[in-house]
Amino acid sequence: MGSNETGIALSVSDVSSQKMANVKDVSPEATVAELVNGLLRQLNLPQQDVEGRPLTYGVRRQRDGLHIHASERVGEALLPGDHIVLQPNVDAG
Repeated sequence: MGSNETGIALSVSDVSSQKMANVKDVSPEATVAELVNGLLRQLNLPQQDVEGRPLTYGVRRQRDGLHIHASERVGEALLPGDHIVLQPNVDAG
């Protein structure tokens, strides 16, 4: 009965693997977008491109290479111990 109430532990890196972190107690109810917002600060990743436009980041689940949507709940998209990679989304044009 309390498994959904405990936080999920994850490892995370940027796409270059130069910045890495382990996070604990991520709420399973949090959205992936909320998780990413906290991770950007923790990993000190840029939140704007060189021209000052806001950057958005995608999340790739390392276990199977799937991209996770920002609106998904952490507890539904990720398993304890999963490794995720944050990738800046590049808008062509």
